[in-house]
Amino acid sequence: MTYDIYVMYLCHWHKSREKGIAERKHSLTSVRSFLLQERLMVTHHLFILIVLTPVTQHFRGELGDFFVGCIFTAELSTPFVSLGKILMQLKMQDTLLHKVNGILILVTFFLCRILLFPFMYAAYGRQMGIPVYMVPFRIPLHCNIANASLIAPQL
Repeated sequence: MTYDIYVMYLCHWHKSREKGIAERKHSLTSVRSFLLQERLMVTHHLFILIVLTPVTQHFRGELGDFFVGCIFTAELSTPFVSLGKILMQLKMQDTLLHKVNGILILVTFFLCRILLFPFMYAAYGRQMGIPVYMVPFRIPLHCNIANASLIAPQL
C-alpha cells in the first residue's frame, strides 16, 4: 500500500510537469496537490495499511489464514493496472502490449476480485461439509460484513 501511494504520487508529479506545472519533486506544494487530487485513493490505501490490516491480524488470532491469503490474491491485478497506466503515459495505447495487458487486467480482476468471494465461501462449505448456500449462516456475521464491504467496491 505504501508503494502504491508513492507510485501514485510520482505519476501525479510527472503529469503535473507535462501540464507545465513546475513543482519540485517531494516539495510540500507537490505533495499537497497530490493529496487533494487523489484524496479518495490515498484514504483507501492508508485505511487498509493503518487500520484494516492491523485490526484484522489482531482480532483473527490464529484463525483464517486461508481467507487472508485469498484476500491478498486480490492484488494480483494491480501490476497490470499499473502497466496500463504506464503504457498510456508513454502514448502506447495502440500497441499489442496494451491490448494484451487490457485482457490480463480483465481476467485477473474478474478472477481475483470478483470470483474470489464465491470461491472462499465454496471452499469453506466443502471443508465443513455444508452446501455453499449455508455458509453465510454458519460463519460469524462480521465475516459476512467484511466480505460484503470488500466486494462492493469491486462490483
